[in-house]
Parts: sequence; structure tokens; C-alpha cells
Amino acid sequence: MSAASDNMIEMQVDVQQILREGVERTDRALEKHLPPVTQTPASIHGAMRHSVFAGGKRLRPVLAMEAARTINAAHGGAKSKEGLPEGIEDLGAAIEMLHTYSLIHDDLPALDNDDLRRGKPTCHVAFGEAIAILAGDALQTLAYQTLAGLHCPAQQTGKIVGLIAEATGTVEGMIGGQVLDLEGEHTKPTAESVFAIHRAKTGALIRVSIVAGGIYAGADADDARRLTEFGTKAGLAFQIVDDVLDMTQDSEHLGKTAGKDVASDKATWPAVFGIETSRKDANRLVNEAFVALEPYGDAAAGLKAVARYLVERTH
Repeated sequence: MSAASDNMIEMQVDVQQILREGVERTDRALEKHLPPVTQTPASIHGAMRHSVFAGGKRLRPVLAMEAARTINAAHGGAKSKEGLPEGIEDLGAAIEMLHTYSLIHDDLPALDNDDLRRGKPTCHVAFGEAIAILAGDALQTLAYQTLAGLHCPAQQTGKIVGLIAEATGTVEGMIGGQVLDLEGEHTKPTAESVFAIHRAKTGALIRVSIVAGGIYAGADADDARRLTEFGTKAGLAFQIVDDVLDMTQDSEHLGKTAGKDVASDKATWPAVFGIETSRKDANRLVNEAFVALEPYGDAAAGLKAVARYLVERTH
């Protein structure tokens, strides 16, 4: 399928509606799983909710849902009104908890030392460093509790839990990527070092969100391979755009402190390749990612549209 055909399919999909519905579905699930602020100890539950409900775009849960919708349609699975398998929002909520936990910890003084996230004070600024650390820990724990109760066969649940644990771990996972990012500060970045950081720190959770969503909907080994290829390239494109936005947008538009990457001498794609080449690379990667979804035809239209949004967003 040509790039022109891909763009035509994407134009037929209302990506803003997909995003709105994804946010609403994810937030309902998060509200169900997170303890209320009236539950003792109230301080940590308030901190968890402060960060979780700070206005995130829920891109990872949306990608999980759209991957599930793609596989559901391709395999003729059980249909809900929206074409999604029942309970997929719980998977999305767990993924968002893990993402938020990583943001809370990334913002801590010992790591990126930031005081603004999603347009609001970071967790440690609002609740103190000790509670922020524990809030991140608690969200990680609650995420796996939520994953353990997913409404899919036990074999699929086990596979999803294993893949997510690997993607958030130290070997080419989110935590390992954070370590590489920290150790790469104030050193001259190379293409290899930036690729390794992006693939692990941000790309791994995006990739596994897509693959886990597909597995939830009954993806077989070939589906998982295609979704992995798609998610790997889309995740890298997302982080490249994030690097560009950090250098070209102000804090008000980003919802976080702009220019932090440059100020901290972070290893970023623009630092190695420049802004214009970075933009071109992001677009190229998304187009390459679409090739992996060709066997699904129109069933992947929503997933493609969200991926295109990842590289065309302005904040």
C-alpha cells in the first residue's frame, strides 16, 4: 500500500475522537482501580491521584486499545459496540499507572529534577520527596495487581505480564534506558547511544503497549511479530518528536519545563542529527512502521492514525 493510500485511510479516521474516547475509557478504569483520597493513608493516595489525573493524553492506553481493535477485527473476534474486547481498558489503566510512576521518579531531584509535569507541580513538589517516591512505588505495585486481574485467558494474562515486566526492566527496558540517559549526561552523544536510550527509556513501553493490546485481543505469533515491528519504529519516532519539541516549544505548550534536554546536556536525536533531519527521521520511521500493518488493511486504520498523530503533535 502506498503512502498516499495510508494518508487517505488516516483522513477517514477521526483521530481526535479516538483520543477523546480513549482518555475517557482509561480514566474510568483508573478511577475504579485507584484508592480514593479518603482511604488511609490519605497522603499517598492523594499523591498518586495528583499525578495520574494531571491531564495526560493516555497515548499508551490508546495504542493498546487500537492494537486490540485491529486484531479483534482481523480475527473476527467478539465485538463490543466499539469493536474492542471487553475489559481492555483495565490493561490501558495498568500501563498508564506504570507510565505515571516512571514520570514521578524521573522528575525527582536525584534524576531529572523537574518541578512541572503536565502543566502542574510535579509530585515531589506538591507532596514532598518521600511521598513522591512511595507514590511511584505504589503505582507500579497497583499496575501489576491490575494486570493480574485482566479479563482474558490466563495464558494471555501471563504473557502480557511477562512482556510488560521485561519492557519496564533494566535490559533494554524503561529503567535501563533511564540509567543510560543519566550516564549519558554531559558526554558527547553518538547515534548509537541515543538509539539505545530511546529504544529502552521510552520506546519499550510504547512497543509493549501495542503488543500487549494485540495479545489481549488474541494475537498469534505472526500478529505479535508485526505489532512488535510497528511498535518499535513508532516508539522511536515518538521520542524523536519529543526531543524536537523540547527544543522548539515553550513550557506552556509542553506542559513540562522546556529546554531541559539542552540544559542537562541530554543525549537526544536533534543533538546528533539536527532538528530538520530529526523531523524527517520521525516521519520516515512511521511510514516504515505502517508496512508491518499492511496485512490488516482497513482494520489498522485507527492504529495508523494514532501513530501519525504521535509525530505530528505540537505538545
